[in-house]
Amino acid sequence: MALDFAATYKILVLGDSNVGKTCIVHRFCDERYYEAYISTIGIDFKQKIINLDGVPIKLQIWDTAGQERFRTLTTAYYRGAMGILLLYDVTNLESFNHITYWLQNIEENASPHCITVLAGNKCESNDRIVDSESGHKIAEHFDLPFFEVSCKDNVNIDASFMCLARKIREKREQKGYALADPVPDDHTDLLKTKSDIQIRGCSASSC
Repeated sequence: MALDFAATYKILVLGDSNVGKTCIVHRFCDERYYEAYISTIGIDFKQKIINLDGVPIKLQIWDTAGQERFRTLTTAYYRGAMGILLLYDVTNLESFNHITYWLQNIEENASPHCITVLAGNKCESNDRIVDSESGHKIAEHFDLPFFEVSCKDNVNIDASFMCLARKIREKREQKGYALADPVPDDHTDLLKTKSDIQIRGCSASSC
């Protein structure tokens, strides 16, 4: 039986707790927005097949917990990751200041070929603290693609994931991978036991 997609790209969504990681994954994969989410504790994931310039690609998107006490668990999931969407909240200065921490974490745990895209969430908010120029400056400093996004108003959600997918494809082509080469260090064996590590707690502000 022929596959209905040509390749699988493993993507992590990283950032502080409550910046909107679960929200952006649901908005992209389910095309839905919820005012409140249950905080991710451990790991959750969704999959979506996209049309990448005429080629069907499956994105396996891992939604990670941002709380400090779960970061040792989530670092194992860096293995095999081809792309990372690093998210901060434009209404939360602390989450913006932690970008360098997350980039260091990525450098220490992810493949050197892993692609990172930076995104500032909640750009529709009137409570903005971090301006667009600051986001552009730090992205330029670290040579990262940058988007301001809004899960609520569906601004640049598709664009940020599509940019990530295109850059993953470019990197794979540079490394000489065939399109259908499997994802290295795939964690599909953990999907069956996902519920064992994904204990959940309630939060109304995580999107």
